[in-house]
Amino acid sequence: MAAKSIKIIIADDHAIVREGLKQILADSRDMAVAGQADNGADAVKLARKTDADVMLLDISMPDKSGIEVLKQVKKEMPKVAVLMLSMHREDQYAIRSLKAGASGYLTKQSAPDQLVEAIRQVASGRKYISPALAQELANQIGEDREVPPHETLSDREFQTLIMIASGKTVSDIAAELSLSVKTISMYRTRLLQKMKLRHNAELTHYAIKNNLVE
Repeated sequence: MAAKSIKIIIADDHAIVREGLKQILADSRDMAVAGQADNGADAVKLARKTDADVMLLDISMPDKSGIEVLKQVKKEMPKVAVLMLSMHREDQYAIRSLKAGASGYLTKQSAPDQLVEAIRQVASGRKYISPALAQELANQIGEDREVPPHETLSDREFQTLIMIASGKTVSDIAAELSLSVKTISMYRTRLLQKMKLRHNAELTHYAIKNNLVE
């Protein structure tokens, strides 16, 4: 009897990325694409109606952050294993994703066979992390360390920090995240207070010094 296919939802706002992922999965006989979404709201709707095993979820969705989508999916459909995909280096978002309920985290630069292995692993109920992230986690456990200021931020505050440090204005960020300028200004004010910084220049300097942006 043939093994049951792993049913997968692909949630990414870039059509070229979705097509690339579909091509990779098409070569694996034990996997089937159950649906695609190009925004967070549709990703949640698909998870509700497709009985998928795994969701490949981009961390940067246009309407809500991938971590928000992740939290909603895990709350409503805890059996769906969510594998986060990101352009960001692992040390930025991986630990936040895992704490929010993700089964694994991969950068989009990962090799296709690594993606396939990660899907099989999370579909079987296990977590997937890369060797580099495993080392980072081991280092953190082994240290009696002070938590750096950026780790005290909420997910939205952290996202705002990264975007400001990347040179985006409050208006740019508001447009990209489909939020009001007032809301983004509030996140900026809160993160500056929490991190004891005075303005964007200090914030950008902090982000570069701590390798949060290239």
